[in-house]
Amino acid sequence: MSTSPDGLRSIGELAEAAGVTVKTVRFYSDAGLLPEAARSAGGHRRYAPDALDRLRLIRALRTLDLALPDIRRVVAREHAGDTAETDVLDAVISGQLRDIGSHIAALRWREAALRLVHDCPPGERAERIRLVGAIATPPTTTSIERFWRGWLPARLPTRVRAMILDAAVPSPPEDPTTGQVLAFARLHAAVSAPCSDADRERAAQAVVQRRGDRLRLALLYDGLAEAYTLASARIRQGETPAAGEALDGFVAAYARVYETADTGGFRRRLGRHLAGDPQIDWYWDLVAEIRGGHDEPTAGAADAWLRAALDAQLDDGAVQLAG
Repeated sequence: MSTSPDGLRSIGELAEAAGVTVKTVRFYSDAGLLPEAARSAGGHRRYAPDALDRLRLIRALRTLDLALPDIRRVVAREHAGDTAETDVLDAVISGQLRDIGSHIAALRWREAALRLVHDCPPGERAERIRLVGAIATPPTTTSIERFWRGWLPARLPTRVRAMILDAAVPSPPEDPTTGQVLAFARLHAAVSAPCSDADRERAAQAVVQRRGDRLRLALLYDGLAEAYTLASARIRQGETPAAGEALDGFVAAYARVYETADTGGFRRRLGRHLAGDPQIDWYWDLVAEIRGGHDEPTAGAADAWLRAALDAQLDDGAVQLAG
C-alpha cells in the first residue's frame, strides 16, 4: 500500500503494512514505543515512513518475550541512531537468558524432586516429601554456608575461610539426578538441625580446628590443602593409603600447629586424635554425591585417605622417627 502525498501513514495503513491490527498499533503508540509524526485535520494519528520498521522491530522483540520497558530502551537507541543500541540489546537479551536459565534450573530440580518421591517405595514417601519440601526450588547453599561459618574459628583469615567453604559447600547441579536431590536435601536437613555439644565437637573436626593465632591457623589449613591435593592425585590413580609425601605434609601441618617435631610419638598421638567419625564421613559422602560421584575426591575423601595412611603406617610399625 502506498503512503499519502506527505509521506505519512494513517494508523490503518501502518497496521495493514505491518500485518497487525489497528488495536496493536494504538497500544504501542499509547505506550510511547511508536510516536506519532502528526495528527490529521480530523485528529487522526499519522506516522512517519520509518514507523513501519520501528513497528516491525517492536513486534520482533515482543516475540522474544522482552518486557515493554526493555523494548523502549532498545528502540529509543535505534531511533536515535545511537551506536550503543547493540550494547543495550545485548544487555537486555543477556538478562532474559539469565532469567530463563534460572527458570529451567528450577523446573529441572522440581522434576527430579517429583521423580524422587514418585519412584520411591511407599514407606519412604513421607520422609522424602519432608526432605525435599524443606529446600527451595532451585536450592541455595545458604544453610550449608551458615553452618560452616558457625563452626570455623572466628579468627580464621578470610582467604583460608573462603578456601574451606569452597571445599566443603557443594553447589547444586543444574540438571540433577534424583540421587543428587536426595543427597542435597539430606545435607540441608543435617546442617539445619539443632546441634548438641557433642555434635558441635564432631562438626568442628570435619575441618580440624585448633586454637592459635591467624598465622598458625593459616599454616594449618594451607598445609592440609597441599596434603589433600597430593592425596587426591593418589586416590585418582586407585592407590591404597600409604606413607609418602602426602602423609608427610599432612602430619607436618599438625606439627606446626602444635609447635613440635614430627616424631614417631607425635604420629601415634595424632593417629589416636584423628580417629574417624561416621557422621563426618557421611557428610563428605553426601558432598561427593551432589558433585556427581566419587571420581573427583572431596577434601573429606582426601582426609580419610591420609588418616588411613597414617593408621596403616602405625599398624605396620613403620614409624622409625625418634620419640
